[in-house]
Amino acid sequence: MKKAFLFPGQGAQVVGMGKDIYEKYEEARKIYDEASKISGIDVKKLCFEGPEEELNKTENTQIAILTTSLAILEVLKSKGIQADIATGLSLGEYGALIYAGIISFEDGIKLIQKRGYYMGNLLPNETFSMAAIIGLDSAKIEEVCKEIAKDNQFITVANYNCSVQTVISGEDIAIEMAMEKLKEAGAKRAIKLNTSGPFHTIKLEKAKEAYEKELENIDFHLDTKVKVIKNIDGTYYNPNDNIKEILANHIISPVRFDKAIKLMEQEQVEEYVEIGPGRTLTGFVKKDNKEAKTVNINSLESLENYLI
Repeated sequence: MKKAFLFPGQGAQVVGMGKDIYEKYEEARKIYDEASKISGIDVKKLCFEGPEEELNKTENTQIAILTTSLAILEVLKSKGIQADIATGLSLGEYGALIYAGIISFEDGIKLIQKRGYYMGNLLPNETFSMAAIIGLDSAKIEEVCKEIAKDNQFITVANYNCSVQTVISGEDIAIEMAMEKLKEAGAKRAIKLNTSGPFHTIKLEKAKEAYEKELENIDFHLDTKVKVIKNIDGTYYNPNDNIKEILANHIISPVRFDKAIKLMEQEQVEEYVEIGPGRTLTGFVKKDNKEAKTVNINSLESLENYLI
């Protein structure tokens, strides 16, 4: 059976995530302990106790979600469960890269700690917001964003999640205007997201530049048997890729998870396993591929049901 591992992104976090798995499995405990040692952050306390306000800070969220996903992954690996393809949403791509051995666990933790810090702190001093637009073609969403941007207001598409969900990012006033216009244009829903950063847009140029310096110190190994799908364009990483450039540009470029879904469908993936908090990515897969067999592993119960 062809299997894909999917790793969630920011927004999936919840206080208490991974605690029950940590308590039962030594493999999971090692991951949390190692991540804490490498980062100097008590990742376990952050994940299990919060508080929510701390967990929701970008500089904490990214390392917390990644560590939780990798702890669950380590248990799956210990049981001999493997995937042919791996991908993730934004920070989730790092789970895929670590699984494939393209980045070492230690380097992955170091990178995501810096990435989260820069994305959370190197922001323009303006008020931004993001909104999910549901049930409208992305081409129409792009068109409305371009219209609003003509009036010197910053707004753009940040995430192409699946064929029926697209996330826009921009100045507060522009987002409010777009939400109204897009509902008028036929969107089923327009939902303001609980985030203030203009993620995956050119407004994070300073974060990208700072992150580029971190990437210079990392060794990458692109000769892997596991196929990893890039967020930046929905294609596989290959040995000729300039991965440092790709991962830096990832911060200021839209996420193309819609293209990742299409590629996995073309590859005839039979089982999609989302590893980590939430169930967002399998939800996207189901929207575009109703016949897909999906599994979410985000608790001890769901893990043990899968291992049966």
